[in-house]
Amino acid sequence: MQSFLKRKVLAVQDFVYLFAYSFRNLVSPPRYYADMLVQMDVIGVGSLPIVLLTGFFTGAVLALQSYRSLARFGEVALTGQVVALSVVLELGPVLTAIVVAGRNSSGIASEIGSMLVSEQIDALRAMGTDPQRKLVAPRFFATLLTLPLLTVLADFIALLGGYLIAFSTAHLSSKEYWVPAYQSLGPHDVVQGLLKPFVFAVIISLVGCYFGLRTTGGTEGVGRATTEAVVVAVVLIFVLDFFITRFLIGIGFA
Repeated sequence: MQSFLKRKVLAVQDFVYLFAYSFRNLVSPPRYYADMLVQMDVIGVGSLPIVLLTGFFTGAVLALQSYRSLARFGEVALTGQVVALSVVLELGPVLTAIVVAGRNSSGIASEIGSMLVSEQIDALRAMGTDPQRKLVAPRFFATLLTLPLLTVLADFIALLGGYLIAFSTAHLSSKEYWVPAYQSLGPHDVVQGLLKPFVFAVIISLVGCYFGLRTTGGTEGVGRATTEAVVVAVVLIFVLDFFITRFLIGIGFA
């Protein structure tokens, strides 16, 4: 039991070190801008179709379920407000992060783990290149930049999906849906919805890099690291979502 706890404490320590080192690499040269652009394309543009698809059907299902519940009380006009608040505050940031984590945390862990077991990372060190600056920093920066943008797009598409259901099922006009949806969102709601993706981006990128850099056992170890990266990233997203929301409510911001 003691050795298990010691390993977990050391793992947390290593992750915190990786986090601090990644931030330092963002503000100090050398910077690998070409690698950053490649990772922005892989992580951001590559995740766009599945993020938009997830967002659209999330908004559609939410509007459908909200309409069924609100119709019992004769408050169908609140459908836009319910969809907007639910999507912007919680569902948009969390579901986007989960989709991106499932696609990219696994990919990052697999790619870096494969480089590690094939000794490509040792070759980088032999050439005088810092592997963390070359491999971790571009993925960290790319996720930090693209995840909030993906979340904004997912929120809009979710609202659009909700509108199509509200228009076709609840027979609400565009004004009856979009005006309450817009008026229900205050500055605090928007800030809260955009704050979470930055935190989730740190988890998605660095968890994948962490498990990739600690891959052992050849190709079997790569598969194990990939699985662990996805599981840990998704669990941390849910845990941090709770604590961020609880903190913002506690300080009266949410």
